[in-house]
Amino acid sequence: MRIINSDIITETVKKMCMEANYILPCDIKNALKKAERDEISPIGKEVLSKIIKNAEIAENEKMPICQDTGMAVFFVEVGSDVHIEGKNLTDAINDGVKQGYCEGFLRKSIVTDPLIRNNTGDNTPAMIHYEFTDGDSIKITIAPKGFGSENMSAVKMLAPSQGIEGIKSFVKETVENAGSNPCPPIVIGVGIGSDFEGVAKLAKKALTRSIDTHHPNKLYADLENELLEIVNQTGIGPQGFGGRITAIGLNIETAPTHIASLPCAVNISCHVTRHLTKII
Repeated sequence: MRIINSDIITETVKKMCMEANYILPCDIKNALKKAERDEISPIGKEVLSKIIKNAEIAENEKMPICQDTGMAVFFVEVGSDVHIEGKNLTDAINDGVKQGYCEGFLRKSIVTDPLIRNNTGDNTPAMIHYEFTDGDSIKITIAPKGFGSENMSAVKMLAPSQGIEGIKSFVKETVENAGSNPCPPIVIGVGIGSDFEGVAKLAKKALTRSIDTHHPNKLYADLENELLEIVNQTGIGPQGFGGRITAIGLNIETAPTHIASLPCAVNISCHVTRHLTKII
């Protein structure tokens, strides 16, 4: 049994909140640079150049890449041989979010109630997804999620008979409906399987995987490539000004499902697709 003090978790999360909002992940930076080379639209090329420059300034000046520093979303893997001393894990993570968003001068975007809408003032509570695994460590992945793109996401309970063609149609329809709203070029997380709430979680988790990797199953790896091509044929282009690069990445996550359904979720993220992982 390994004992981890909750203060260590809080300090780690605090630093992660700031780092994730200041520094764009390498997979996204590299994809944007490739997109700039590949884009044929002069306006699109200029937009991508400014996006890349903005990310460089943010990293150098330790400033937020985007004014929407997002809801703090976490995927946490907890080893069975870990005991947390002090505060419980959820409180420790939320304390880290409070400290990170306040000390890092990051925008606080969370309201206490969906209708009353009083701001909590510290960007908590965080959205935390737990998974319990073997081992004596805690793996924490943060994915601050802006809601200009989140609002363009969708879930659909397809019939099994709709199959792959139904998934392709739904992804394309969702992206076309989003248009310029999610600040393209976008990154797309696609969840397939599970149930109504589970498939949305799969799509969100897909956004935490590096976009220069593929699903381990060749069927889905090929589908990732095909869907990305379909999306880039829509012509929406960088910031909606037209062009060939509407999306720079598309990841799929899957899970078992019921015989009577084919759940599919599309979680859209803007070009500021932030994700960072630390292991304690």
